[in-house]
Amino acid sequence: MQLFQLVYNFLWGDLVTIPLPGGSTLGLSLLVLLLIPAGIFCMVITRFLPVRMLPEMIRVASEKDNNGDSDKKSSVSGLETLIVSTATRVGMGNLVGVVAAVSAGGAGAVFWMWITAIIGSATAFVEATLSQMYKEKDPLYGGYRGGPAYYIHHLFAGKKKKSIMAVLFALSGLLCWCGISQVIGNSVSSALENAFNVPPLATAIILCIPGAYIVLKKNVTVKVLDIIVPVMAGFYIFLTLFVVINNFSSLPSVFSQIFREAFGARQALAGGFGAVLMNGVKRGLFSNEAGSGSAPCASASADVDHPVKSGLLQALGVFIDTIIICSCTAFVMLLAPAEFTSGLGGMDLLQAAMRYHFGEAGVIFIAITLWLFCFSTFLGILFYARSNVAYIFGDNWTSQTVYKAVALINLFIGCLAAYTFVWDLGDVGIGLMTIFNLIALIPMSKDAVRSLRDYEQRFMENKKISVKKAS
Repeated sequence: MQLFQLVYNFLWGDLVTIPLPGGSTLGLSLLVLLLIPAGIFCMVITRFLPVRMLPEMIRVASEKDNNGDSDKKSSVSGLETLIVSTATRVGMGNLVGVVAAVSAGGAGAVFWMWITAIIGSATAFVEATLSQMYKEKDPLYGGYRGGPAYYIHHLFAGKKKKSIMAVLFALSGLLCWCGISQVIGNSVSSALENAFNVPPLATAIILCIPGAYIVLKKNVTVKVLDIIVPVMAGFYIFLTLFVVINNFSSLPSVFSQIFREAFGARQALAGGFGAVLMNGVKRGLFSNEAGSGSAPCASASADVDHPVKSGLLQALGVFIDTIIICSCTAFVMLLAPAEFTSGLGGMDLLQAAMRYHFGEAGVIFIAITLWLFCFSTFLGILFYARSNVAYIFGDNWTSQTVYKAVALINLFIGCLAAYTFVWDLGDVGIGLMTIFNLIALIPMSKDAVRSLRDYEQRFMENKKISVKKAS
């Protein structure tokens, strides 16, 4: 336990402390020190792709069929992989994470979440494009598989059967997702018990039986997520838009508060600027997962006619997660009068805001939303796990089924009790994944840039020429 705690503190604790005016300090963890420079590096080498190519991202996502030439029955489209990765991104980070950021850092933290999302989009593009470039045929599920373990293997192993670095990444992922399974179970159980007085055992049964049917049945996960994710995200955004429209006259003051507190002299002099900045940055980084190597496990399975299309879709996924859905949560809280939320923090703050906007129905809605977000996250992480299990244990149904069973057991246990050790296990797992992923991502980023140039010449330039000719 002491060794484990040492690793946890090394990854998530303040590795560097910078003094700030007003007597406060700015603590930087190892992961922030790695992810922010990596994101800026990816922004520069892709020539600010998240801003420059946002219209192209939307166009690719709206394509009716962006599949390549493989068997359509077993292959997964680029849009479907975007839905899978959105299922895991749009989870507790969009509710609990945003609430924690605003609680600790104030409204200004929202601005820094936006900035982090733009930077993270570039990282997500590079890792997803690399996953497409080094994907393999999947003999078990059909279609393709891949992810950081596979491009790390290409960099370090050459013709060898296994790379130690790739195995460490894959093990870190499996460790992380088992921990997250318990976190998911406990979060859903607590939410349903508080809102509807549902016993934890009943929640465990209700959650695990459909979960087992979906994840143990071949190629059902993507079909279920195709239904759940658009419905839950769309409904959540719809209700948020209702709140925004209903309080439209207050919207300018909310934006003013966000920008004022993001750069305000009052925060700097009061010693709170460090909290504003770091809460926004940390929550933004770990809500959208860019750089951790999770989403590329899904993007590698996409059957698209160019690797860059998968990269563009994952960059758009980060935009959807943080710029749109995280902002929805923030607006719901910030548009509630201060007297209704004063002195509150955590989920109490969000529940009070929802109660103001929708009455008691708002509290029930948050419980149901958290259940859907968490359940879709569970399905998404087991989709991610496929390629990592295959890399370590080879192509066999036994290892795939055993890991799914272990994850389901963790989900069941999490519904009944909270074990903080397992929660920290998930944090350590995703931290180690990020380190192993970035070790390969930076030197291999040139391959993604070369693919981007090819895409711009073959697709975008030809499209411009066609439009000119048509004119």
